Amino acid sequence: MQEHINLNEWRERALGFEQATNKVVLGLEKQVRALTIAIFSRGHVLLEGDVGVGKTTLLKAASRLLGGSYQRIEGAIDLMPGDFLYHAYIDQNGQPAVAPGPLLRHEENLAVFFFNEINRARPQAHSLLLRLMAERSVNAFNRDYSFPHLTVFADRNRLEREETFELPAAARDRFFMEISVFAPDDKELQRDLMFSTRFHDADALINTLEQGLVPYDQLNAVSEVIQETVRAELALQDYAVNLWRALRNPVEAGVEIEDVDVSRLVAGGASPRGMAMLMRAARTRAWLEGRDYLTPDDIRAVFQDTVGHRVFFTPAYELRRDQIAPALLESVLNKTPAP
Repeated sequence: MQEHINLNEWRERALGFEQATNKVVLGLEKQVRALTIAIFSRGHVLLEGDVGVGKTTLLKAASRLLGGSYQRIEGAIDLMPGDFLYHAYIDQNGQPAVAPGPLLRHEENLAVFFFNEINRARPQAHSLLLRLMAERSVNAFNRDYSFPHLTVFADRNRLEREETFELPAAARDRFFMEISVFAPDDKELQRDLMFSTRFHDADALINTLEQGLVPYDQLNAVSEVIQETVRAELALQDYAVNLWRALRNPVEAGVEIEDVDVSRLVAGGASPRGMAMLMRAARTRAWLEGRDYLTPDDIRAVFQDTVGHRVFFTPAYELRRDQIAPALLESVLNKTPAP
């Protein structure tokens, strides 16, 4: 199948995906580009932001444009792994019965699984995500279920802390990107969102999008060709490795952050898997820009979204992650010479 993939035609589809999505969520062009990169890199996405800023609308719009089957589960304090897999009920004869849960209803035709308010679920529920995102499969009813084309979307409300749980480091690392979503600052966009009635019914707005504009079941093959086609010259490879080394040892790289003892900041993270994901994202970004080679700008453009959630701080600094992580990444980029 890869022999018949025309990357120029697929780039037009990808840009059409971006254009269509930007019609239903205003002022989120940067986030839409990041989401597009993740989808064409075959990665899972976690959105975080305030209440009502368009996280769910953005993910539902992407799901419609991908086509295929879509399932959603709500994060709750009593959610358990079994709730993903089966639903127990009493049938019309008064007998106990079991039906497939949201994850198993469509099997290999499942294109998008959306975990809403993921931080409201306990770590036991998060544990199921590890295999699902890493292997795109789960075990239930004495058999393995495979989801070869699956993309996991999740969102997290950053405001409320009561009855919420932080994602374990292993679960966060499985997300290809963690994307922050904010309300637009532009006055005219704010006016449109307040007074244009088309934005008042999100479901009706999403239904105006072309379903399956980017066929979900062809993305695996397209992504493989993108990764094989976009090349990285030796100087660019050295640059990427130096960024990794600076993340692992920011003191040696000369990183300084106000009110932070950098020598005691980083507890772990920036793993080989995480840095490999950075390069996948950079290659996809280069392809979207119409190039078959990487530049430092490709890496810089995806650095925050792909690496920020994969660097883990010591307990003294973890509570200030929202302020410290961007400062660390920016300093690493500034301290590492680009070719």
